[in-house]
Amino acid sequence: MKVQVLRGSKQQIAEAGAEMPGEVREAVVFVEGPSDPALAAPEQDIFAEMEPFMAKAGNAEYSRDALYSRQEGE
Repeated sequence: MKVQVLRGSKQQIAEAGAEMPGEVREAVVFVEGPSDPALAAPEQDIFAEMEPFMAKAGNAEYSRDALYSRQEGE
């Protein structure tokens, strides 16, 4: 299976996906929200629905703070 990143407008991405040889098995799509804060959706975890498919190792800390800060080894 080959991973491919498609960027562009919705139309450009749809056309590029349709022209790909083979079968598309999965897609992760990032949609920019409205620029007007009044129209923006309430704060939500965009990866929550992917949780059942994520690989986790032991008792590692996966919070955003832990992932983006330097931790001393135990």
